[in-house]
Amino acid sequence: MNTGAPWPTLERAGARVLGIQRKLHKWATTDQDRRFTDLHNLVCDPATLLVAWRRVRGNRGSRSAGVDGQTGYHIEQVMGVQQFLSELREQLKAGSYRPVAVRERSIPKRGGKRRRLGIPTVTDRVVQAALKLVLEPIFEADFQPCSYGFRPGRRAQDAIAEVHYLTTRTYEWVVEADIEACFDRIDHTALMDRVRDRIKDKRVLALIKAFLHAGILTEQDGFERSVTGTPQGGILSPLLANIALSALDEHFAQAWQQMGANAGQRGTHRRRGNATYRLVRYADDFVIVVAGEHRHAESLVVETGQMLAPLGLTLSPEKTRITHIDEGIEFLGFRIQRQPGRHGHRY
Repeated sequence: MNTGAPWPTLERAGARVLGIQRKLHKWATTDQDRRFTDLHNLVCDPATLLVAWRRVRGNRGSRSAGVDGQTGYHIEQVMGVQQFLSELREQLKAGSYRPVAVRERSIPKRGGKRRRLGIPTVTDRVVQAALKLVLEPIFEADFQPCSYGFRPGRRAQDAIAEVHYLTTRTYEWVVEADIEACFDRIDHTALMDRVRDRIKDKRVLALIKAFLHAGILTEQDGFERSVTGTPQGGILSPLLANIALSALDEHFAQAWQQMGANAGQRGTHRRRGNATYRLVRYADDFVIVVAGEHRHAESLVVETGQMLAPLGLTLSPEKTRITHIDEGIEFLGFRIQRQPGRHGHRY
């Protein structure tokens, strides 16, 4: 796989990576039971590393140094991009590459609190970006339509539009859910089990585990082990969170199928005293819209908590609430509320 091959131009690298991604996505879509092997060679491919570098360098975060003190600019000026990527590739191929702890930085929040940020090294960001380029098209074949956050071609506006559409129909009760410290508390074993459902390449699995366990160098120069959660500040973290939370998506998708194959069957389902409901999720921020009664929404809060528990996650009792759409909800920074009008309801 390009062993000893010269480094391609960025244009050719982009075309090659896109071709690889399309093949991976097609294979994953046509064979839902397939577990992928020989992915490590794709991660190490010069084209993958070059595209990964470009994505990292194009992000403003490349100006911030991790624990090694190197920025993207420093690498360009002192070592040169090709030399940097060549050495990184050799480390990956030899199995000697090891991610290092992320550097902690805290920034002030409203109310006097502080938010902890993690800054990985540029090297670790490039490897995570390369992993994401290879893994994302595989898992995209499995992700449900109800998931919108940190996915290609999907935006917060799409999730908001979906909630707005559903609440103009028969869905009047809304569970506004809040997962406590989702990215910090995802159980590593549960996450890796879901990754292994699709990935069989032991070297790729080892890389993911190494990032999960890399740890944090605190502002007081202390070291904190990472026993739960996704890598702080990591490019790979949103994808890993989506892989974990896809268990919730799949649960609600299966429930939706059991409510009926069409609107008529779902109407019959409701007339028998049952509820119909839909999940709309943007990363760890989600709502459940319910066509039914308040008691149905209450049951769904309990059910959702039970689904999250194996992932090491819990709903915040203080921030999770059930709201009627006439009272309005806040979702992704937007307010959605139904108001009575002369010619029916308006929003």
